Amino acid sequence: MTLIKSISGIRGTIGGKLGEGLNPIDIARFTSAYAIFIQKHYNITNKPTIVVGRDARISGNMVMNIVCSTLNSMGCDVININYATTPTTEIAVTEFKADGGIIITASHNPKQWNALKLLNNKGEFLDAEQGEKIIKLADKDDFTFVDIDNIGKTTYRNDALDIHIKKIIDLDLVDVDLISKADFSVAIDCVNSVGGIAIPALLDALGVKNYYELYCDVTGNFPHNPEPLPENLMEISALMEQEDIDVGFVVDPDVDRLAIVKNGGEMFGEEYTLVAIADYILQNKKGNTVSNLSSTRALSDITKEHGGNYYASAVGEVNVVKLMKETNAVIGGEGNGGVIYPEIHYGRDALVGIALFLTYLAKTKKTTSEIRNKLPEYFISKNKIQLTPFIDVDKVLHVIAENYKSEKITSIDGVKIDFEQGWVHLRKSNTEPIIRIYSEAKNKKSAKELADKIIAEIKLLI
Repeated sequence: MTLIKSISGIRGTIGGKLGEGLNPIDIARFTSAYAIFIQKHYNITNKPTIVVGRDARISGNMVMNIVCSTLNSMGCDVININYATTPTTEIAVTEFKADGGIIITASHNPKQWNALKLLNNKGEFLDAEQGEKIIKLADKDDFTFVDIDNIGKTTYRNDALDIHIKKIIDLDLVDVDLISKADFSVAIDCVNSVGGIAIPALLDALGVKNYYELYCDVTGNFPHNPEPLPENLMEISALMEQEDIDVGFVVDPDVDRLAIVKNGGEMFGEEYTLVAIADYILQNKKGNTVSNLSSTRALSDITKEHGGNYYASAVGEVNVVKLMKETNAVIGGEGNGGVIYPEIHYGRDALVGIALFLTYLAKTKKTTSEIRNKLPEYFISKNKIQLTPFIDVDKVLHVIAENYKSEKITSIDGVKIDFEQGWVHLRKSNTEPIIRIYSEAKNKKSAKELADKIIAEIKLLI
């Protein structure tokens, strides 16, 4: 059983003893701490309003009931939007003029996991300092629940997705008429979570008439590993090859990551979701871009080609968003298929990614493969090493940095080593007990060799 408290929320496997897994006591404790934080941070003297949404995980209803009841007991009113994507919940916070939001989802983790993702009153993730305050409040166990006359109430709304989709189709760079006239055939894999509700609704609104649904039952029984990586997407690949489909879209359980599948069934590459959409945006709107240190150099190349400046942040959506605001970036995100388009909101959003990509596809009149082939070519090798409590990660990273101090070293998030022909980034994950080792080069062989070399050195150290 695993329980991880981090600045982004609380995440763990369902069940187990106190402190060993994500159980009702810890859920209530963390939710109570969040309620106190929101009241103090925004100096709210009456009842704060919190939006709560969830993905389709089997444990979701249980966790939702605890979260909503705990918020009520802390004197908060709740707007329960039930099944909702992460970006839909983020947008609902501002649209419903709430003081915060909680998304019940463990993102790409397997079905035994769940988590609470915490939002501020802008529908954006809390920063590191705010997250640390909530962890300290939760650990103190100093909670005062309200009396009978001040218990919050829960209301239910079912229009959050409609609002989200309306905002997408109203974007200047989304062309519904063009998409409809293109008469695309589309395949989708929604891993039996909330994408099974949201993506068909979006495609209908965009005028896509011919789409094939894979795993759109909202049951939480994931048919394959829910992380949208190539090795997990054999079914959609085979379907696209068999049916000669124009484009495929795959999302994770909370629909903030988007993987694209090319016509013919080959993977577009999750790193290139953001790159392709940025290429489209920058053709129409000059400006800067941001991604994290673990993302491909291709975004930097595309940005420079269009006359903008590229910036790299520490890994994590909140870090990307902060730097996007500081640099006035017109598009940004992360190399895991996370697209952040400020014109709609500052959050990773697979739905807006789909709409922008389909518009790009319709305007260029190229195939998905042709769009991918015109982008700068890099290869990323993504690896990880499982951690045990006895591994001193900070010491490992320090030694690796010392070993390569003659190269360009970036240490704002783990250690990134930039070589002339590629890079390696090592960092401790915020969501899993692992060290991630990402490397990139101009070909697969070189990227793998870079990663293997560093992995061998780490294994010797631990």
